Amino acid sequence: MRFLSRGIAPAILGTFLLLALASCEEDVTTIGNGVIDENPFSSDKVIYDVFASNKKIEAVQTNKLPIYQIGVFNDPIYGRSTASITSQLSLLGGTGNPSFGNFAQSTEDVSETDDNESTIEENETVTEVILYIPYIRNSNADTDLDGVANEFDIDPEDPNSDSDGDGLTDNEERLAGSDPLNEDTDGDGILDDEDTSTLPNRYPVKRQLDSIYGNREAPFTFKVERSTYFLRDLDPNSNFLESQEYFSSQEFAPSFVSDVLFEGPVQITDEQTLIFAEDDPDTEEDESLDSPQVIEPGIRVPLDLSFFQANFLDKEGMTELISNSNFKNFIRGVHLSVTPTTDDIMLLLDLRNATITVSYEYDRIVDEELEKAEREYTLSFITGQGNAPIQGNAVNTIIADAYPPAVADNIDTGTNTSRIYLKGGPGTYAEIKLFDDSNGETIINDIKTNNWIINEANLVFYVDRQSLDAAGGITEPIRLYMYNTENNNPIYNEANDFSVTDTRFGRYLDYDAFLEEENDLGIKYTLRITDHINNLILRDSANATLGLTVSPDIRISGVSTAVLSGNTEKKLPVASNLTPLSTVLYGSTADVPEEKKLKLEIYYTEAN
Repeated sequence: MRFLSRGIAPAILGTFLLLALASCEEDVTTIGNGVIDENPFSSDKVIYDVFASNKKIEAVQTNKLPIYQIGVFNDPIYGRSTASITSQLSLLGGTGNPSFGNFAQSTEDVSETDDNESTIEENETVTEVILYIPYIRNSNADTDLDGVANEFDIDPEDPNSDSDGDGLTDNEERLAGSDPLNEDTDGDGILDDEDTSTLPNRYPVKRQLDSIYGNREAPFTFKVERSTYFLRDLDPNSNFLESQEYFSSQEFAPSFVSDVLFEGPVQITDEQTLIFAEDDPDTEEDESLDSPQVIEPGIRVPLDLSFFQANFLDKEGMTELISNSNFKNFIRGVHLSVTPTTDDIMLLLDLRNATITVSYEYDRIVDEELEKAEREYTLSFITGQGNAPIQGNAVNTIIADAYPPAVADNIDTGTNTSRIYLKGGPGTYAEIKLFDDSNGETIINDIKTNNWIINEANLVFYVDRQSLDAAGGITEPIRLYMYNTENNNPIYNEANDFSVTDTRFGRYLDYDAFLEEENDLGIKYTLRITDHINNLILRDSANATLGLTVSPDIRISGVSTAVLSGNTEKKLPVASNLTPLSTVLYGSTADVPEEKKLKLEIYYTEAN
């Protein structure tokens, strides 16, 4: 049994001990075994019933999200779901009336009649348009900090391992700027441990990618179309005082798309892309030796040049670009979709880092000579990093097949369930009641009467391996998220979090809720709810119904609107909208094996 050094329980225990010591100091000769026996406190464990019911989610709010799903995901238990994205585009920095080249269009328009010989018609011409959306990376992927992601490291725990066998340790290569996964970084036939001419940091680093489900080796068809649907930022039904909500059930294609800007195969790669400068023969310096431009792994495709020429560069100085709102209303945005060529693929993408870069050339006068120059302009999708509010609008359309009877027949029954069905997005969640089905007032009062000190309280959810193994191919969620359905606050206590790393798997370690595995198969989730139980016992908090969902990142604790069966609206955790993953857990009905039943474990101490 474990005693936690946190919360109210240790504080009360410490008070008892101090009082006992103080009493001893008052009269040492009279206080002995007859007053305080050898075991003034006793500890024990008790198990209480837990009741769970499943709820179907028909649709979830999917705009203003930090993460978006795209692709096709075939869940062996819940069926197939298809996700696409419709997003606004924004001018650089949200600033309107951009100038392309050196002069504003108004200056170019009078260049033939003004007195300045350097002002000319610049003839801006699009040369390249690149859409780029980076893949999500595993931020905890390099355990030994040697520059090699765990997935590729021959020994992820030892920075002095030699992954490429060239005689240099991975950490030595990190410091030298050579490739720890290539014995001959510069390809000159000399191994890195003997090569003294290798230029540092001129190789593509391999990243450990995250949140890609399906066959990464198979290419997929990526399609970019112009969206003709105007995504409002504010809701007219609230007198434009509240943000507009869009839901996963809203479909934009094919009714609200037009020009195809790109359609073709994309192959997922985990390597960076390096772009080296070309040597300028008119200079003494060799520019090709400069540090390359580094582009992290992601979707990177060319878009139609003529579209951006006609609808962007040629609009310089016109009302369509005079403000960011005018531009959004004119261009509307893009519609993104993925079609697997063979095996299904679903990607989670952060549109806050997505861009469309328009490269163009233009005429200019240098030393009275006409020459070509190059520049680029970057359009963004949505913005807002960290805790900053998301600016701009993008909607995730997620269309799911009907659930098979084995799942559908156990949802929205209103009764205690033998199986808990959890699925992200427009999926399912569970409502949990502690102690008994009527808020457990009697049990809570008994605990108060007994003056128990709650050392630890756990909810233990066992994975239904029989269902998952029979279905096969299930990617199990790594963590579960539990919250109070009355105030929508998470069950974990942020004030008691002493986590070291602010990553999605590095926070709220005391709350746990991680998937425990044996032989790479999920066995159970243990959720520590000690603070919640102490709030019930010591602070007379209401024994509210708890909610349970899957989540890719439990740090995201906000809620958004969801539509349940019967067209009922309810606030649910927004994090559950961000993942297609699912699982099946055991409930607590009589037909569940006793050792697998959902249970509340309470470890306590009481004074004798």
